[in-house]
Amino acid sequence: MLEGGPNPCDTISVMFKIPFLATCALLLATPASFAQSKPNIVFLLADDQSTDSIRCYGNPDVQTPNLDRLAREGMAFDNHYASTSICMASRASVMTGRFEFKTGCNFEHGSLMREHWSKSYPVLLRAAGYRTAIAGKIGFTVTDQPNGKGVLPESDFDAWGAGPGQTTYKTAKNASVAKYAKNYPHSTLAYGAFGRDFIAASARAKKPFCLSISFKAPHRPTTPDPQFDHVYAGKKFRKPANYGRENGGHLSAQSRAGRQYPRFTSWGYEQRFDEVMAVYHQQIYAIDVAVGMIREALVDHGVADNTVVIYTSDNGFLCGSHGYGSKVLPYEESARVPLIVYDPRHAKSESEEPRRTRSLTGLVDIAPTILSLARVDRPEGMDGRSLLPIYEDEKSVIHEVLPLINVWGPKATHYLGVVTGDAKFVYWPHAATGFVASEELFITRDDPFEMINAIDSAPELAVEIRVKYDRMVSKWRSEAVPYHRYEHFGTLFDRSVPWSEKEGLTPAKSQRAGKGQRKGKRRKRAKKK
Repeated sequence: MLEGGPNPCDTISVMFKIPFLATCALLLATPASFAQSKPNIVFLLADDQSTDSIRCYGNPDVQTPNLDRLAREGMAFDNHYASTSICMASRASVMTGRFEFKTGCNFEHGSLMREHWSKSYPVLLRAAGYRTAIAGKIGFTVTDQPNGKGVLPESDFDAWGAGPGQTTYKTAKNASVAKYAKNYPHSTLAYGAFGRDFIAASARAKKPFCLSISFKAPHRPTTPDPQFDHVYAGKKFRKPANYGRENGGHLSAQSRAGRQYPRFTSWGYEQRFDEVMAVYHQQIYAIDVAVGMIREALVDHGVADNTVVIYTSDNGFLCGSHGYGSKVLPYEESARVPLIVYDPRHAKSESEEPRRTRSLTGLVDIAPTILSLARVDRPEGMDGRSLLPIYEDEKSVIHEVLPLINVWGPKATHYLGVVTGDAKFVYWPHAATGFVASEELFITRDDPFEMINAIDSAPELAVEIRVKYDRMVSKWRSEAVPYHRYEHFGTLFDRSVPWSEKEGLTPAKSQRAGKGQRKGKRRKRAKKK
């Protein structure tokens, strides 16, 4: 099994030393193999993994040697976000490179339309000659019509190890990987074995391959592999700097309206913190072992030097920060996720010092990055962009702003936000009885634990980031899918529309309200002229 050496990232940030290179010079500036061969691609996706759960992101309490080694040899991304911090919508965005309001896919809304799935990276790579495989929790289904019954896209892969719904940690109960149950009764390592076998078969076939594994871990119900019980036995874990309800009073009342607030207590973060964190990190340790299995298979079958490995999570996790548990909320522990990319063909890989970047990136960038690696044209409509310019130059900028979205669960918890490389703005529109529409501004560059709402203390930044937010609302209005109940959110998230015109909106009413609002704005501009 592959083992990590010393912690590659004892500090969170590394001085940027690489001079800027134009994106168009990317291929010219890399080894000949980078430009001449189609690489194999391994994409690994965890479920509910916080950035703080990997040692190379600064947590000395955890053991993740294989992920640390991957970061040491490649690049770790420090400002990587899930635009929607919940699995179904997030995974649809990963596959398609589109924001949630452009896929129409989430719980309470609908399945992923086939018109979008047909332009996903697995489908496009298979059409381009790649062998493709997926294992684990795919997280969504595909439908041919709005509000139609969705099905799993099993026939769109050469090898299938995925399953419906949340899947289960018991390998034997996952039909697609049940054959691994004897040797790997826990599904996390069974997915590693699936990946190992697919790599072997692809090497024999001498065809480029794209392996996607979506681990169920560390998603609840907490079911760690018992063979790793010793790893964190009796371990005491440090609490995050923003731990506890005493550090959440400055956040919006709406953020406490969902299940994340009571889960601070019901899931044990308040009374059994060390015990809960030991189980959480034990599940991630098993993922790390599976990553070692997969990388070992790449070496054993002679394809390691031409295989790009990408590792991330569908969303983060609130482990007691601000007095919350779970995900969905726009705060850093929930919305920001780990991302590690390793391209062995690149001249800057395996450098003397660990490479990191603070450039803003998102899960929507996964699909365009994979397509770029495979030299497959990116479909129109993708919101994501290739990460390769950043891998070339840590200071490259591919996004100035990304959205943070929740339109699931209690209406009070619906929000839209925008995040830049240095700050975050969140608008909570719900203003029914007991609530007041509110705004939050965090200067994440200086306040990474979001302890200060700077909406009043940083007026110039507030004005600047509100402009970015309003542009995102306009994008929602003009580009949201016309189905699965997404249209009315363009009005709901408009800061200029009073709550009296938002409450009780339906999609049809919101279209009329939006048109009226836009006409009003045009009349005002005409009068000014």
